[in-house]
Amino acid sequence: MNPAELNYQPVATFENYESSRANYKMEKGAPTRQFIAGVVVNLASVALGTCLGWTSPMGPVYSSNDTSVNPLDVIPDTGEKSWIGSLVAMGALIAPFIAGPCAEKFGRKLTLLGSSAFFVVSWVLLLTTSTVGQLLAARLIQGFGVGFVMTVQTMYIGEIASNEYRGALGSLMQLCIVSGILYVYAIGPYVSWAALQWACLALPVIFAGAFFFMPETPTYYLTKSRRDDAIASLQWLRGKTAEGVQKELEETSASVDEAMKNKAGVMDLFKTKGTTKALIICAGLISFQQLSGINVILFYSQTIFAKTGSTMSPAISTILVGIVQVLASGATPLIVDRLGRKPILLVSAGGMCLAHATMGLYFYMDYIKSDSVESISWLPIFSLIFFVTVYCIGFGPLPWAVLGEMFPANVKSVASSIVASTCWVLGFLVLQFFSTLDEAVGSHWSFWIFGIMCAIAFAFTLTQVMETKGMSLNEIQEALNR
Repeated sequence: MNPAELNYQPVATFENYESSRANYKMEKGAPTRQFIAGVVVNLASVALGTCLGWTSPMGPVYSSNDTSVNPLDVIPDTGEKSWIGSLVAMGALIAPFIAGPCAEKFGRKLTLLGSSAFFVVSWVLLLTTSTVGQLLAARLIQGFGVGFVMTVQTMYIGEIASNEYRGALGSLMQLCIVSGILYVYAIGPYVSWAALQWACLALPVIFAGAFFFMPETPTYYLTKSRRDDAIASLQWLRGKTAEGVQKELEETSASVDEAMKNKAGVMDLFKTKGTTKALIICAGLISFQQLSGINVILFYSQTIFAKTGSTMSPAISTILVGIVQVLASGATPLIVDRLGRKPILLVSAGGMCLAHATMGLYFYMDYIKSDSVESISWLPIFSLIFFVTVYCIGFGPLPWAVLGEMFPANVKSVASSIVASTCWVLGFLVLQFFSTLDEAVGSHWSFWIFGIMCAIAFAFTLTQVMETKGMSLNEIQEALNR
């Protein structure tokens, strides 16, 4: 009797076994590729961070009388220095209204690739500048790049991340921004003006080269009825076959269809209790993020340390602050989905308030010429390190992460533009008027005012912010509308 008559099945070959095993692994999927895409897109955040930190090491250079280090033909006056610091915020305020429509029309990927052009042009202008006017133009163009990245990158991350990794991937932006800040803090004081601009110019070029090979988001493809492209994008991101991504594809497709049917404008944010409350929460958190004084610390840290008269070099102190920023920001993706958003935000607000209070105390003692001020010369460094630690764990990344969770799809782009604009309006005002405020009332009152804002942020978080840990996007909407 032959094997066929016995319905005998041959033993699987080694090749068949390996193929079956590979298919099983493929269907199971892995987060590796979405993390690769998340890290690569965040190279743009590193480039963004160099723009935010640039004034700290370069401020003393363009204020110097030494023509061998200062490329400008005239030293900027106080007003021009304020504009050098604040024009980035002004550019970032304008950019979302251009970046949002570009992302909808041309795609998230192409718009982000285009953002690198702003950075490249700005660094070339700074590399060749000899006038304050050209320097100001470069800073404004940098602001456009910053605004493009912060508007579109959050969309990109939100649309490529699976639910279980949304919090961790969303928190990467803050880590990469402070890495860019540390980059210029560490290089700037020790190289020439031209060398720093070249070092910064390299980053957007590297980003564009690497991000070119990353996929467009499945959501964008579905909005353009390009279903096959959406499937291919999901396959790459999830490491699965076309059959393996069908469930997620259908869920995303349904969400996109609903959003396209109910395309909303600004006034639609106020039609339901849930979206109104979400806007209050997100705009409030972003406002207090800026009113905490973080941009003053980032832009002028070397100048602040120089004013303290500390025995430690201002450049070294600033680098130390940058290192702490990176370490603290790296902790957030590890703890945010375990401890929750609200507890971390409360600790962050309380810690920032305490840090500003101690900084104000030091400068007050210096203002009244107290004999004790020399004995606490370590206090400014300790306070600023503590401030950036609690900021980078909480109020730095989490307002943006909360923004990605709070709104339904049909109003998300409108709400994101409003919140981003709120961020940069306040960022511009704080940077523009800090120098004037500091001269008018003294450094001690400047820090105490920031401390009061952080105390109000604590009260706002305690009474208004809801915890979203472990909740799906639908559950968040239901809770907001209750």
